[in-house]
Amino acid sequence: MRKLLFSCLCLVLIASCKNQLKTQTSITVNYPETKTEDTTDHYFGVPIKDPYRWLEDDMSTETAQWVKAQNNTTFGYLNQITFKDDIKKRLSSLWNYEKIGAPFKEGAYTYFYKNNGLQNQNVLYRKDENNTEEVFIDPNTFSDDGTISLDDVSFSKDGELMAYSISEGGSDWRKIIVLNTETKAIIEDTLVDIKFSQISWYKNEGFYYSSYDKPKGSQLSAKTDQHKVYFHKIGTPQAQDQLIYGGSPEQKHRYIYANVTIDDKYLVITPRISTSGNKLLIKNLSNENNPLIPVLTDTNSSTTVISSQNDDIFLLTNLNAPNKKVVKLSLDNPAPEHWEDVIPETENVLSISTSGKYLIAEYMVDAISQVKQYDYNGNLIRSIDLPGIGNANNFGSKKEDTFDYFSFTNYYTPSSIYKLNLETGETTLYWKPSIAFNPEDYESKQVFYTSKDGTKVPMIITHKKGITLNGTNPTILYGYGGFNVSLNPAFSVGMAVWMEQGGIYAVPNLRGGGEYGRKWHDAGTKMQKQNVFDDFIAAAEYLIENNYTSSKYLALRGGSNGGLLVGAVMTQRPDLAQVALPAVGVLDMLRYHTFTAGAGWAYDYGTAEDSKAMFEYLKGYSPLHNVKSGTEYPATLITTADHDDRVVPAHSFKFAAELQSKQSGDNPVLIRIETDAGHGAGTPVSKIIEQYADMFAFTWFNMSLTV
Repeated sequence: MRKLLFSCLCLVLIASCKNQLKTQTSITVNYPETKTEDTTDHYFGVPIKDPYRWLEDDMSTETAQWVKAQNNTTFGYLNQITFKDDIKKRLSSLWNYEKIGAPFKEGAYTYFYKNNGLQNQNVLYRKDENNTEEVFIDPNTFSDDGTISLDDVSFSKDGELMAYSISEGGSDWRKIIVLNTETKAIIEDTLVDIKFSQISWYKNEGFYYSSYDKPKGSQLSAKTDQHKVYFHKIGTPQAQDQLIYGGSPEQKHRYIYANVTIDDKYLVITPRISTSGNKLLIKNLSNENNPLIPVLTDTNSSTTVISSQNDDIFLLTNLNAPNKKVVKLSLDNPAPEHWEDVIPETENVLSISTSGKYLIAEYMVDAISQVKQYDYNGNLIRSIDLPGIGNANNFGSKKEDTFDYFSFTNYYTPSSIYKLNLETGETTLYWKPSIAFNPEDYESKQVFYTSKDGTKVPMIITHKKGITLNGTNPTILYGYGGFNVSLNPAFSVGMAVWMEQGGIYAVPNLRGGGEYGRKWHDAGTKMQKQNVFDDFIAAAEYLIENNYTSSKYLALRGGSNGGLLVGAVMTQRPDLAQVALPAVGVLDMLRYHTFTAGAGWAYDYGTAEDSKAMFEYLKGYSPLHNVKSGTEYPATLITTADHDDRVVPAHSFKFAAELQSKQSGDNPVLIRIETDAGHGAGTPVSKIIEQYADMFAFTWFNMSLTV
């Protein structure tokens, strides 16, 4: 299993510098004029005006001019904040330490990722049997500005060939390049127009990948909802790649993934209609004429193949097990009624990794890791001792390995790598970063607060030890609450800078996430989505009632689905916080499904076309449709990127225009539009430091704080 180095930045990176209260110096904002057009849609007979529809056209000169004008206004404002450069310097200084990923063996070499400190992209290194180290792939050489990033890497079974994908300008569209690992020579033409794909080798013959037909019109915003799986045979042109699954107009699947088991015995296909739930088909590859056998024919559960041994296939599933379990099946009797439990469901959510001849079970207990080791018969070998309370992940090693590596982190501990002896269970420190930050000066506390309907929700609050709870501490409240995504403790450079200057960082585990399994996820979807917003509001109220902070010193932060969260909460409770920071947000809930792969999010959201009741529910919280004239909203900095083809920037464009036209009072509403960047993955370090220096200069300034 490959192991990627995740840099210490995280989605919620935050920054500040030493602060003192003082009277805020105002900065005058003159918003660019945004024209309106008479565009109206009708949903179940109800007219809905969309005056900024023209901003959805990312190919128009008019939209480009609007983006330029908005950026001129935003940067004109931010550049007047005198302490912004101090924030950037502190971020850069603390960020500048070596980061190393866990090693993994492929063929005759051991590979690992490393970043010397401020490199825009992590570099893939390798060592030979003599321990001689060399750079294998340096994505920093792909472009001068670091905007072309290395995405997935996949090796042939003998390690002699490697396929890797790249992203240009942050786009979800990828190119795949194949090279000889010994000579590093590219051996054939680049594969293009690939999206939402894994790369899975079959022997050394070729690999499976997924993509869509190239959309008509804008490649960044046009709808893509017919995924297909192909097999690429090495040495042949992409035009000859074999279509394996998908493409039937009668049976559309928005996401289809293909994997070959490590023993090259089975091909696994997992078609999906949305981001939750999948069908499952398996083919025995011993004969190319063998059919794909349907194991699950509906998408009512999420089931993945873990591994295979002899004729047994091992699965991780939430079918009749909301917190997931491990089962095994035989293709002779693949139906669920013939599955045998290997690791039964427990009260805690399970994820699983294959490690040597064992299974590593990672349980999530109130968002905190507990790890256990099992054999393939489901016998508990031991519990794995972790170095503290936090998040252990990235387990996974080949079947012949007797050691594994994993990373461990929490909100105040930089990620370190530990080596696990699979035979004795002993863990030893393999690598620890050298960073000018002392975790012993900080603490995390997990609290359980009560949401509007009485549900208990966990939240981890992190800050410097000895902080005074007097209601004046600048606080970042970060949330997500969707798509079964769990927010586990993780260190970020920005959070370290924020906390070392007395800031508080609070992360609640909202409904809609995966922290407590499928029931927790479903409780924040469709017509229960308001639960997520209520959970976030209750988290803010807990912090205020317990004197961690007050509305004047509270900032709401979230990205993507978390951007929707911030947009919904700031329009429902504009008095709750001083600052709102919605990033790459889903903000037009009536039209989100008409762009790129947005229709695949319907499991979580529903669509305005489903029913009149669903339309009315979405309209009731859609941030774009709930901005009211004469209301003073928090100081708002909306962030997006021109190459975001997952949550298209039109969401943010239209929301910014609506807020600017209706904002009452003096709080600014600005939009920062990054160029040559996408939804977040692969963004160069230099751009990220600039983004967050701007973002948190804005936050401090609008809390009347300075350095």
